Amino acid sequence: MKITYSRTPERKKAMKKGKSVDRLIAIIESSELLREIFNKARTLELKSYFIGAGCITQTVWNHFTGRSLTYGISDIDLVYFDDADLSFEGEDRIVKKAAMCFEVVPLPIDVKNQARVHLWYESKFGIRLNPYRSLEEAIATWPTTATALGVRIEQHGKWHVYAPFGLADLFSLTLRPNKTLITEDIYDQKVTKWKSKWPELNVSAW
Repeated sequence: MKITYSRTPERKKAMKKGKSVDRLIAIIESSELLREIFNKARTLELKSYFIGAGCITQTVWNHFTGRSLTYGISDIDLVYFDDADLSFEGEDRIVKKAAMCFEVVPLPIDVKNQARVHLWYESKFGIRLNPYRSLEEAIATWPTTATALGVRIEQHGKWHVYAPFGLADLFSLTLRPNKTLITEDIYDQKVTKWKSKWPELNVSAW
């Protein structure tokens, strides 16, 4: 699911019909934290990037379970793709630039160049990983169908949403494993952690 939306009368009309992408954008826009994150991310001037995974998914969970929109969010994932510079130093420059950009944000910013994940993934997780060919390919391997999600604001205020597994599991508070990369043990660890904070979650077995 790759969708680009702008703030137009057509979008407002679609929201009334309950389109899932419009509901997602409306929830994001209702979060002061996420509004600030998305606006600041644009100033980094990265060619290919997304804000993704937990901070968005958990904001949606909080919205539907009546919690504070920032409850349980531990960090902000910002991923980008630069296969022209796979060096640690190149990624570190972006990390430091983002740290300065987001210095007023009350949560740590986890910045990763997805083009170089294969260089360290096996030593950390014990799983060999082929180089990703795009940012979208990387997102499609993230641990669950609900968290395999990336969003950014493009030029002229257009929202770009990438959700390879759709948004149905996200809105139904369903945890479903994406077995492309992770192991059952990793999935179980995430389920245990998230269920402790959001007991309303519906868990699909491995």
